[in-house]
Amino acid sequence: MGLFRELQSEIEKRSLSGGGWPAGNGGRAGIETTCYALMALCCHQGHTRQKAIDLLLSTQNPDGSWPAFEGDDPLGCWATALAVIALRFVQSPSSPTEKALRWLLNNKGREGHWLWNWKFRTVDRGVQFNPDKYGWPWFPGTVSWVIPTAFSLIALKQSFPGCHTEQVVNRIQLGTEMLRDRACPEGGWNAGNGIVFGAALNPHLDTTAIALLALTEDYRPPSTLEALNWVRQTCVECSSVYSLAWSAVALLIHQDRVADLCIARLRRALSSSRSIANIETLSLAAIAINAAGGNANPFSGDDLK
Repeated sequence: MGLFRELQSEIEKRSLSGGGWPAGNGGRAGIETTCYALMALCCHQGHTRQKAIDLLLSTQNPDGSWPAFEGDDPLGCWATALAVIALRFVQSPSSPTEKALRWLLNNKGREGHWLWNWKFRTVDRGVQFNPDKYGWPWFPGTVSWVIPTAFSLIALKQSFPGCHTEQVVNRIQLGTEMLRDRACPEGGWNAGNGIVFGAALNPHLDTTAIALLALTEDYRPPSTLEALNWVRQTCVECSSVYSLAWSAVALLIHQDRVADLCIARLRRALSSSRSIANIETLSLAAIAINAAGGNANPFSGDDLK
């Protein structure tokens, strides 16, 4: 059994009887965890895969959003973008995702509101960023963060490859500008801002890799080039399977020369799939190894059909 199939088998074993996968040791399905696991199973047909799809479809809120966990968050959260990406990747019926995309287009970070924009410009100067450039929050009514913004951009770009409407064009442009504005001075991204109280923050490997997934335009501004260079240097010394998997996925999408080296390090770190307790880590490792074999990458903007 190859490593990829071994990972898939271990992921299947850990699924919940009602469908999906739990986050941590919880008994309820976590939407984020379920999305990654579903992507890892990709075209592997079976009851586990179908039950996961059914779980996602049944947990969608009436307004088109998704909660963080099965039965939570009736107002939705950032996992909505991830659910759209996962369902598109497995070619689920499009109508549920169309409603979710409308929710994404109408959701924005709190700094996008005129009052909070004024506040960040005049009173709250602890963080250094341009409040005119906003993305998406973890939960509605809060400020923009890097990871939910990146996933929302990917979901919109995959679903609207031509970006025909003004609303879609504007939201993608604003989200992209927000990511570039929040980059850390040394390259890469922290969770939210690059500078706080005048101090430069250190970038995080997984956050930087996720941001790079959303920044795949032919023109690469300095923030993207600096981030790619930082990931190249950092991933070769990393021992975390989770961060290595994200780094490999991002480097593969950017067709970067260090992608093969990162995958080799990831394989060495995966001494045994059974030794990894975290389902998200197992799933991301499977996604990276499958993409490295020339198969579809769920975070790519290319046509996945």
